[in-house]
Amino acid sequence: MTELVTLADVVAARAALADVVRVTPLEPSRPLTDLLGGPVWLKCEHLQRAGSYKVRGAYLRISRLTAQQRQRGVVAASAGNHAQGVALAAGLLGITSTVFMPVGAPLPKVAATKRYGAHVEFSGSTVDEALDAAREYADRTGAVLIHPFDHPDVIAGQGTVALEILEQCPQVTTIVTAVGGGGLVSGIAVAVKALRPDVRVIGVQADNAAAFPPSLSAGAPVRLDSMRTIADGIAVGRPGELTFAHVSKLVDEIVTVSEEEISQALLMLLERGKQVVEPAGSAAVAALLSGAVRPATPTVAVLSGGNIDPLLLLRVIEYGLAAAGRYLRLTIRCGDRPGELAAVLSLIAEQRANVVDVEHQRRSPRLRLGEVEVGLSVETRGPEHSETLVRALRGRGYLVSFAAAEAD
Repeated sequence: MTELVTLADVVAARAALADVVRVTPLEPSRPLTDLLGGPVWLKCEHLQRAGSYKVRGAYLRISRLTAQQRQRGVVAASAGNHAQGVALAAGLLGITSTVFMPVGAPLPKVAATKRYGAHVEFSGSTVDEALDAAREYADRTGAVLIHPFDHPDVIAGQGTVALEILEQCPQVTTIVTAVGGGGLVSGIAVAVKALRPDVRVIGVQADNAAAFPPSLSAGAPVRLDSMRTIADGIAVGRPGELTFAHVSKLVDEIVTVSEEEISQALLMLLERGKQVVEPAGSAAVAALLSGAVRPATPTVAVLSGGNIDPLLLLRVIEYGLAAAGRYLRLTIRCGDRPGELAAVLSLIAEQRANVVDVEHQRRSPRLRLGEVEVGLSVETRGPEHSETLVRALRGRGYLVSFAAAEAD
């Protein structure tokens, strides 16, 4: 049987990390508290060094290498957060690092990894494919592979998050966190189940990158055929052997959330909580907002990372507004007459909606002679306001169709 990480391992990890990582704040969330009817707190790991909890496990793992191993350097694979954690940890310890990232990895994460001193290589389109390249590099050069989740030191390091939570919120009854490969949730579960077995530990995956539910059903790690999610930080196609053993034994539940729910959670955190997180970092909040989890309170949701590409942030905000019924992309077909566009815009103004942009299309095989098509992006106050606006437009005889904005 696979030997699990112990509480003693996590406590030792905390001592080793004392002068390296920050004790991240625990902030109250009024919107979630109102929704759940009891206290909800946010563990702000997006404010950790390098922008996520990953530096905890990466530093512990690298710090325990022998002098001979350190001379050979380290290699890792990551979509960004583990990459930055490894690069930062290796730099602090004076060790060379190489990181393999998927082609198309977010540019800010790539740039930050380089700034921390790592040499970056691109391979494959997923973290799993980049990990294969990192393993080949380790075999060829002798560099030590720093796995993103499937190693006892990595799990123990991530488990220090739970020690902080239990001290900051002793009355906690539920801890919810995002899950990719399972290192964070495994470490949290090790500490929590040893110190407070009554506390429920719940993991959250993106619907389109959820490898744990089929793996748990099969009783062994199962590889997904494909993944597509805005939450690149938790897009892992197969659980590790070690993390699977921890999750199957210690974690109470794994749930999934949709892209719409992730984007709405990110928007709520930005708008109401003043917290800038990446899509993966908002997964735990998405589970609470959507009702995928209805926990006993007090509840702590871990904001696991904040490394988001500003361009993606713009798209996700638009997507979140659309999913919340506050942003419409309308196509209006009307007569090609002087003043018709002005009439459409005036009607929208009468309904107190805000036009963001306008596209006027005269030439299309869809149009009849004497017709034009006007594409509009419109901000509204919510679903009811959006419905009122569309009814008003159709009531004036306009042919209206609309579609939600796309997240990626």
